[in-house]
Amino acid sequence: MALLVASGVLSLLSTSVVADSLAEVEHVIYFMQENRAFDHYFGTLKGVRGYSDPNVLIGQDGKSAFYQKVNGTLTNETDHLLPWYLNYLGGDYLESTQCGGSILLQLEQTDGVPTTELLTADRTYDLWAIANTAFSWSHYRREDIPVHFAIADAWTIGDMYQEAIVSSSEPNRFMWQTGTINLPGSKINSTAGPCIDDNSSPGCVQLFRGGPQPPWGQGTTPVGQFNGSIGPASALNYSCYPYDWKTVPEYFYEDGVNITWNQYHSSDNYGHEIMEYFVQFQDLIYPGNETEPIIVAALNEQGHGADTGGVEAFLRDAQAGNLPEISYLIAPGDLCEHPPNLPRQGGWLQKAVIDAVQNSPKYNKTILIISYDETGGFGDHVVPFHSPEGTPGEWLNDPFTGVPEFGGPGFRVPFFVISPWTRGGGVFTEPADHISQLLFMEKWAAARGKGFHIEAISDWRREHMSDLLDIFDWDHPNYTAVELPDAPSPQRDPLSGLLDAAAYCHAKYDELAWPPVPYGNQTEQDALWVEAGHREIRGKLTEGRHLVLESSGYALSVLSNATCTLGTSSPQVQKESDASQRFIVHARNASLADVPIFTITSAGDSKWFQADLSLSDSNADAAYFNVTNGGGVKGYTFQEMSSGQYLNFGCGNVTLGASPEWIKLYSVTF
Repeated sequence: MALLVASGVLSLLSTSVVADSLAEVEHVIYFMQENRAFDHYFGTLKGVRGYSDPNVLIGQDGKSAFYQKVNGTLTNETDHLLPWYLNYLGGDYLESTQCGGSILLQLEQTDGVPTTELLTADRTYDLWAIANTAFSWSHYRREDIPVHFAIADAWTIGDMYQEAIVSSSEPNRFMWQTGTINLPGSKINSTAGPCIDDNSSPGCVQLFRGGPQPPWGQGTTPVGQFNGSIGPASALNYSCYPYDWKTVPEYFYEDGVNITWNQYHSSDNYGHEIMEYFVQFQDLIYPGNETEPIIVAALNEQGHGADTGGVEAFLRDAQAGNLPEISYLIAPGDLCEHPPNLPRQGGWLQKAVIDAVQNSPKYNKTILIISYDETGGFGDHVVPFHSPEGTPGEWLNDPFTGVPEFGGPGFRVPFFVISPWTRGGGVFTEPADHISQLLFMEKWAAARGKGFHIEAISDWRREHMSDLLDIFDWDHPNYTAVELPDAPSPQRDPLSGLLDAAAYCHAKYDELAWPPVPYGNQTEQDALWVEAGHREIRGKLTEGRHLVLESSGYALSVLSNATCTLGTSSPQVQKESDASQRFIVHARNASLADVPIFTITSAGDSKWFQADLSLSDSNADAAYFNVTNGGGVKGYTFQEMSSGQYLNFGCGNVTLGASPEWIKLYSVTF
């Protein structure tokens, strides 16, 4: 069956009623894709924390985390590998790398990442290539995934959104739809966890140390990986199927809540319809219970297509304005972007979903959240923001070494929010993970008078993960439709009619499945290339960007005089174009990413702000600023902490004053 596709982006109905607050939003859509890391997709994207990160971790050898170690098993031509563009050779590789991933697929023992113990042996995060493969450090660019980049340019992308668990898909999706994987100290009463790996067979799994090594690198089988492994077995059992704790949709049926919902999926749901993993749903799957509302919403396969029925049903309901209050969309395998499935096919699906939502008479009251469950073995350079050792519900001990390991949050994954209140191509810089989507759901439900509290969420995540509210600009919505780039339609086998783009791609480009790794042939200039551009910042400020500060028609700048003092100059249309207007913030404690207290340097000459706003070559007496955001695009205040006064320059003079001044922040790349 052909997918129902919007023929074009229609103008919104003039009779639509608009929402100007969270309470008036009627529909929230949760759409999670598969197995891609942030750097792998967006390391080169303009205006985000990518390959131009000025706060990148520096190791004991003086090299940044962009320099990944390699050994003799990989190559003898160099001792490091920088990020590398998959299609640097051009030609047929532009097509063949779309279905690249067979290597990572064969590395199910490192799906997600290797053990945190191995990856962070000296806390330098430089073992991606050795522990996984050199292809973990590869990436795409705009020309390879144009729809994804266009979504970021039209709405808001998050560049501090992390996978919830340093593991595979099921644990991350459990966090997304239940709030926990039942790590020690969790708030639930269950013996069916912790769920730290994929398991859809009755019973528990053991953990093994050792196992088959990939021919592309060395490493040990991480905790939580078991299929085909050898070596000592753990004395403990994990991931005990079926699971038995409360899922999020069960709250929708409580008295006073009564939220309508549906999970759109088909028989080819890539094993990610996780409700069927829970005993309370399995107990209802008997003759006579077919019409149970929760079973209909959670497990019924929509439409008539074995692979795309759920997508077809979603597109129809979205375009007709018939979506429930909460929608979950589970993509079929060929469209979910899990290697070796093609990113461009996933781009087609994202465009189809967004077009259907924009065409809906309810777009003015709808929020669409697109995320990815885990990194899939692809690398990311940002050190995960996680809880302190021993935090209840967040840590577990390696059964072989006894070494405590954090469960998550893990490495960054792509994240977008599509709505009239997130237009403008901004970047959301607040620490977030899959739990953030649940915290937002709670806030939305409460605003609608249907509040509930997900008991399984740990106290640490409630306190430190974003609830996403500050990503929305309720005062300046943009209801106009966006025309996204065209994307190749899903490819089908002419005989079976089933999706087969990955199989076709592999058959056609078998000898070009992966380009040669450019060992020893890299320069920083080429490897760390990024697009030039800027994005307005939303949410709590974090490290990792070159910043431009503007207020009331002035831009903060370093004056080119003998003393290099702070002053103001005219704002630039291309915010990234004036080097004198670029600044960098440095966290007082980089491990506390949600604490917005920073020192500040000028980017061009690395001079530090002092308490009197003079500039110094030394950071010994650098001033600390508490940076507070006003939500949406209202701006930020910079309070110098020793005096309690605020940075002001909106009148053209740079001063500290008693009254806060709202300052616009832009993340720039150049």
